[in-house]
Amino acid sequence: MKAIIIIGKNFGDEGKGLATDYFALNAVRGGLTVVCVRQNGGAQAGHTVDLHDARFVFSQLSSASFRGLDTYWADSFMPDLFKLAAEADSFREVSGRVPAVYASPDCRCTYIGDVLINMMLEASRGEARHGSCGMGINEAAVRSETYPLRLGDVIARGAEALYSKLAELNREYTPKRIAELGIDIGRAGEYVEMLGSGQVLRNAAEEMSRNAELVQLRETGFLADFDEIIFEGAQGLLLDELNLEYAPHLTTSRTGMYEPARILRSLFGAGSFPETEVAYVTRSYVTRHGAGPLPYEGLLDPLAYGITDRTNVHNEWQGSLRFAPHGSVGEFTGAVLHDSVECGFPARRTLFVTHLNETGGCIVTKDGSVPAERFCAAEWIGELFDGFRLSYSPYAEDVCGL
Repeated sequence: MKAIIIIGKNFGDEGKGLATDYFALNAVRGGLTVVCVRQNGGAQAGHTVDLHDARFVFSQLSSASFRGLDTYWADSFMPDLFKLAAEADSFREVSGRVPAVYASPDCRCTYIGDVLINMMLEASRGEARHGSCGMGINEAAVRSETYPLRLGDVIARGAEALYSKLAELNREYTPKRIAELGIDIGRAGEYVEMLGSGQVLRNAAEEMSRNAELVQLRETGFLADFDEIIFEGAQGLLLDELNLEYAPHLTTSRTGMYEPARILRSLFGAGSFPETEVAYVTRSYVTRHGAGPLPYEGLLDPLAYGITDRTNVHNEWQGSLRFAPHGSVGEFTGAVLHDSVECGFPARRTLFVTHLNETGGCIVTKDGSVPAERFCAAEWIGELFDGFRLSYSPYAEDVCGL
């Protein structure tokens, strides 16, 4: 058994889709049986995989799907069943098939009420927005503490019983949550109308129930049957819910090793861990999509490098993608060191650098651009990472190792 854990090193959008595709390709070439686990976040993820003849942005399906790998939603993943069929249908149009989706029955589901409250709250903040994607992830997490909507329960209920459950949530929970957040419903317009619409709720229940047929429930022990497990993390270390340095502009999940380590410990117990590699992914520069601090913002001009991003387009909730160079040695290594020490999980650490084709093969720092191979040869970075993978194109086949 081997485990690969893919983690974004910064604020997300580092290239985790490419990294996942790379490891999936290698595993399939090796003849291994492999599954890809989504262990944090939910439908707000946007992981891009480029092939020479196709391109897809994955949200709830794993970025290993082009290689035929099935997806497993761990109990810490928060699916949005309403959106699942659209993604599956779109991927089928591109690839001709959709790998199976397996899931823990304990996944906390997002539903339309979470999404609408999220949108109401973020819109009410105006210029003080937190940078949410407007997809209800935090609201689903908060609601689940008292009014959980577990995937196994959703699948067991059927459409009519699910509609009754969602109506109950809207009656008993939603008004209290809106009052708790201090949202002025008089200024919330269409969101309030949609929240109060029985037809909107019924449509949501029917779509969730229909799309649940795409998911097969499996307990976590199911993962032990594979030769290799790839954990595809979402967001980035600097957005971890416990990273108070950047609060409140964070995501509602653990974005580092915490969840994969927890799952592996539950599978194998203490002292019998599989061979594990943790790949920390970063662009050759730093990005942030959404509100919140971005150190050294303005010191990197994307136009000067010809940088374009087809995935992270301007939108109402996150605005435009922002750019910056990497910071000091301490800033580059700090979050990785903290993540490794916190989990105390035995693993080989590697650095996976993407988008080098956009920066002339260099890693851009606040003190200037450094050729990637020279950057990785520095003593200080060799003390932290056991290996390096460098991507000079959007394609997994072109990734080279050091």
